[in-house]
Amino acid sequence: MSYGFVKPTDFAESPKTIPVSQQQFRAALPSLDANVEKAITRSQDYLFSLQKPDGTWVGELIVDCTLVSDVCIFMHWMGEVDFDRQAKCVKHLLDHQLADGGWNIYVGGPSELNATLKAYFALKLAGFHPDEPLMRKAHATILRLGGIPKCNTYTKLMLGLFGQYPWKYLPIIPSEIVLLPNWFYFNLYEMSSWSRAMVVPLSIINHFKPMRHLPPDKQLHELFPYGTEHSDFSQVWDKSFFSMRNFFLTCDAGLKLIDGLPWKPWRHRALKKAEAWLIEHISEGSDGLGAIFPSMEYAIIALKALGYHDDHPILRKAIKDFFELEVDDVANNDYRFQPCFSPIWDTGITAMALSESGVPQDDPRLQKAGEWLLSKEVRTRGDWYVKNPHPVNSGWAFEYNNKFYPDVDDTWKVLLALNGITMPDEKAKKEVMERALRWAISFQCQNGGWAAFDKDVTKAWLEDVPFADHNAILDPPCSDITSRALELFGRLGISRKEPYIRRALKFIRDTQEEDGSWQGRWGVNYIYGTWLVLRGLYYIHEDMNQDWVLRGRDWLEFSQNEDGGWGETCASYEDPKLKGRGASTASQTAWALMGIIACGDVTRSSVVRGLDYLCRTQQADGSWKEEFITGTGFPRVFYLKYDMYRNNWPLIALSDYRRMAAAKKGTR
Repeated sequence: MSYGFVKPTDFAESPKTIPVSQQQFRAALPSLDANVEKAITRSQDYLFSLQKPDGTWVGELIVDCTLVSDVCIFMHWMGEVDFDRQAKCVKHLLDHQLADGGWNIYVGGPSELNATLKAYFALKLAGFHPDEPLMRKAHATILRLGGIPKCNTYTKLMLGLFGQYPWKYLPIIPSEIVLLPNWFYFNLYEMSSWSRAMVVPLSIINHFKPMRHLPPDKQLHELFPYGTEHSDFSQVWDKSFFSMRNFFLTCDAGLKLIDGLPWKPWRHRALKKAEAWLIEHISEGSDGLGAIFPSMEYAIIALKALGYHDDHPILRKAIKDFFELEVDDVANNDYRFQPCFSPIWDTGITAMALSESGVPQDDPRLQKAGEWLLSKEVRTRGDWYVKNPHPVNSGWAFEYNNKFYPDVDDTWKVLLALNGITMPDEKAKKEVMERALRWAISFQCQNGGWAAFDKDVTKAWLEDVPFADHNAILDPPCSDITSRALELFGRLGISRKEPYIRRALKFIRDTQEEDGSWQGRWGVNYIYGTWLVLRGLYYIHEDMNQDWVLRGRDWLEFSQNEDGGWGETCASYEDPKLKGRGASTASQTAWALMGIIACGDVTRSSVVRGLDYLCRTQQADGSWKEEFITGTGFPRVFYLKYDMYRNNWPLIALSDYRRMAAAKKGTR
C-alpha cells in the first residue's frame, strides 16, 4: 500500500454552504486573520514550552473526588495509613464538597450518591465525627439519594471489604470464569478490556472475601435509610419472567449456592489460573494491571488476599505503580489522583497540532516526538488477539507501558501524527505505519465500525449481568473512533472504494441522530461525535453538500452559544434535551469549528464568531483556561478532563481556518 500526505485544500469547497454575511466577513477579514495568526504563534510557543526532554507531551487527567476517597479508604484497608497523604486527601475532599453536602462526578453536576458516600466514608475513617456539620450535610444527601442500598455494585463491594455491606447480596464473580474456553458463548474475552481487568482480581477477592473489621465509631449504620439495615437487599427481578436479567439472577443464585458448598472441584485450578493471569498482566511491560486505577487497586487487594507479603517484588511493583498516579500539587496546595497517564494520546494530538499549524515537518522537536512514538509501538501479543487473531502485533497504548492493551483510537492518532512528521529514516517510519495501519484495520467490527480495544465485544445481553452496572461491560463500535479512521485513510490517500471504508461509511450513516448529530463515546458528547464525523467525511472525499452531512453542520451551528463558543455538559448523556448545551469551553469550541470548517465555508458567521471566541479567550502565555470536563470515560459514571485538550485542539482549529481561508483567497 502506498500513501502520501493529503492537504485539506485538495478538496473542493461546498458551493451549497451560503455565507450569512459576506460583506461583514470581508470587512472583518484583515483583523480576524491577524488575530488568528497571533493566536497560532502564541499557541505554538506555549505547546513547545510544555514538551518534555524525551519529546513527549503529557497533561494531567483530572477527575472527580472519587479516586482521592478511594485512596484514603484503600490505605485503611491495607492497614498502612500515610497520615500526611491522608491529610492531603481530606483537604481535597473538603475543598470540593458541594453546598448540599455532597460530591459530584463532573464540574457543575449535582451530588452523586457513590461519590458522596465514598467521600463520607473516607472522612469518617480519617477521624471526622458524624455529628460535625459537614458530615451531617453529607449524611442527609446520602439518605436523600437512597443510601447504601442504592449504590452501585463496586461501591457496595468496597463496603463489603470493611464488613459494611453483606457479601450475600453482592453479585458473585466466581473465579471459574477464567476457565471458560474462549470459544464458549460467554467467556472472559467477551467483556471489554477494562471490565476484564477488574473481573479477574475481583474473582479472587470474591473467593477470599478479605474483610477488615472496623471499630464501632467507624462503621456506617447511619447510611442505611431508617429501619432498612437488615432488609433483604437482593437484586430486583424483572416483572417479565423470561428476561436476560432474570436469567442472570437465577445463575447468580445458583452460583452462590454452589459457592457455599465445602467442595468446589474447579476452584483451586481457577484461582491458580486467575493468579497467573494477574501476575502476567502486571509484570514487566505494564505499569500496573491495565495501567488504570480501578484494576490496579483491585490487583493489590487480590495479591494481599492470595497471601503475598509486602516485600514480594510483584506486590511492591503493583503498589509503586499505583501510587505513581498521585499528583501532589504543592504549588496549589492540592492533592489529586489520576486514573492513568496519557502520554501517547497527548503526544499524538499535540505533535499533529504543531505540524498542522505550519511548524516544518522536519523540525527537530517534532522528530523527537516522532522518535518517541515509534519507540512505543507494542510488538507483543495482547488480550486483543483472542477476538482478533491478526498475525502481526502492533499498535499503541494510551499510557507509557501497557503492552497487553494497545488500542485502536490511539493507533489512529499516532499514525495521524507520524504522517505529519518527516523522520530522518522515512523508510523505517513508513514500515511501522504500514504494519500498524493493517493491525488497526483488522479490528473493524461486523457492523462496519471500530471500537476502542477489541473486535466485536458487542453482546448486548451481557449488560444484564448483575455486576455490569458500571455501564461499560462492552466495547461497542462508535462513530467517533470510526470517523478518526476515515480521516486517517483520507490523509494516507487510500481509495474510498476499499470495502472496509464503504462499510465504515454505512456505519456512520446508520448512527446519525434524527437531528443530524452523532453521539460521542469518548468525548462530551454530541459536539465531539459530530465534529469527528464531519472531519472524517471531509478527508475521505465524501460529498459535503449532501443533506445528511449538512444537517450535522447545521446542528453544530444551532448549538453555538451567544459568546461565540460551544459547550456541552456531561449531563447530556442522561438528558437528551441538554445536547449541545453548556458553558463554552476552548476544546469544545475547537471541535465545533473543525466540524463546520470541514463543510467547506469559512465565511459563515458561526466560524467567525467561534474564531473570535478562541482569540479573545486565549491567555497572554498562549494557553486557554478550561474549567469544565470534556472527556468521557464511562458515560453517566465516570468523566475526565484532559488538561492538554484546552491547548492542542484550539491550535488545530485555528490552523484549519487559516489553511482554508488562504485557499479561498487563492481561488478568487
